[in-house]
Amino acid sequence: MIFGKSKLELKVGLFVFIGLCVLVLFVLSIGKFRTWSSGYKVDFVFHFVNGLKLGAPVRFAGLDVGEIKSLTINNDPTDPQTQVHLECWLKNEVRIPKDSKIWINTLGLLGEKYVEIIPGKDYANCLLANASLFGVDPMPMHEVFNIAKGVIDHADQMVMQMNSGQGTIGRLLYDERLYTNLEASTKNLELMTDDLKRHPWKLLFREKETK
Repeated sequence: MIFGKSKLELKVGLFVFIGLCVLVLFVLSIGKFRTWSSGYKVDFVFHFVNGLKLGAPVRFAGLDVGEIKSLTINNDPTDPQTQVHLECWLKNEVRIPKDSKIWINTLGLLGEKYVEIIPGKDYANCLLANASLFGVDPMPMHEVFNIAKGVIDHADQMVMQMNSGQGTIGRLLYDERLYTNLEASTKNLELMTDDLKRHPWKLLFREKETK
């Protein structure tokens, strides 16, 4: 009985151990820990990150090659703007030329923010571990709205000018004289074209007179 009880306890303990191992692997994969991968860290500097979050992916030439490990704010006396430093973990095989373009992109219009790296061409000078590189700041949404509002206001002003007969298009639509002159010019052009079609020899005659 004692031997059978010990055997049952051994099976239960082994089952629990295997379950714990599976749970640990699942937690590590969900948390995106890189305990079994080798890589290095670089520092990307922005003045505005537009809601970028910790753990956001880093893409190089459109491929996921790393993630953001930390976000810190730094006030550099030589820079009048506040700097945001992104400490990013990258795969060991990824080499980033110093002339690469780095900015914060969005998956869709309201999707997840991530760091996009467009590779440069100077592979003789690549970022080393713990090196820094400045990125291109994204445009804040209020500036986008201001630009859109300016475009709409300008379009409304053009429509109002057209309705009041101002501008070239407005005069063309509402000025009867301009419309009459344009219509007369069009008719004269049509008459001249028809005349040349019926008497093409006139072109040759005019060329001889010009000579």
